[in-house]
Amino acid sequence: MPRETLDTKLSQIKDEIYLLGSMVEQSVLDSVDTLRTRDMKEAKRVYDEDNIINEKRYALENAIIILLATQQPFARDLRLLSAMLLVVNELERMADYAKGIAKINFKIGDSNIAIPVRDFQKMAEQGVSMLHRGLSAFIEQNPNQAAAIPQEDTIVDDLYNKIYRATIEQAIANPEIIDQANNILWIAHNLERFADRVTNICERTIFITTGELMEMGSSDDENGIEFE
Repeated sequence: MPRETLDTKLSQIKDEIYLLGSMVEQSVLDSVDTLRTRDMKEAKRVYDEDNIINEKRYALENAIIILLATQQPFARDLRLLSAMLLVVNELERMADYAKGIAKINFKIGDSNIAIPVRDFQKMAEQGVSMLHRGLSAFIEQNPNQAAAIPQEDTIVDDLYNKIYRATIEQAIANPEIIDQANNILWIAHNLERFADRVTNICERTIFITTGELMEMGSSDDENGIEFE
């Protein structure tokens, strides 16, 4: 395959990954919004549309594998394609978290447990912001932008800890809501893991550029990571 043709196909896959990311972003925002509205019809829509995301993920994987099998890419192209495989998998797992939140919405039902909707919305919005910028860094292969994003994970972690403490206090004061308290904690867990997976995408962006796999975390800013 001529270089120009390969570049065109890579560009097409990047566009589709960005589209998949947009679908995932909307899915998690919608799943959290159903906690506010208690709209079970909307929650079921979010739950069902996970199948569309799964199908898109498999189509992308197939396109990437075909390029790997037929083009025998070297160096940066090989790193890019292998990173693409991981990113589409990460996006699919992120969508599973949104699906899980929609499912938990049904379990909560008409329970009188206090749902920390505002904090959930903050977690979701922060995670989606990180994902949006993380995918942009991936598509543009911008390692410096990718290195900065995981530092923001502490914002999500702090919200998770806040929700955890408040929910445990509720359960201690009213043992009858323990099962529902567990559902609240699972929602917080899903949103916290959503943000964690953005870090995985950022790590792969750096891998494409440098060929090095490094584990990143919120303390990486102390190391002054910069790339040429």
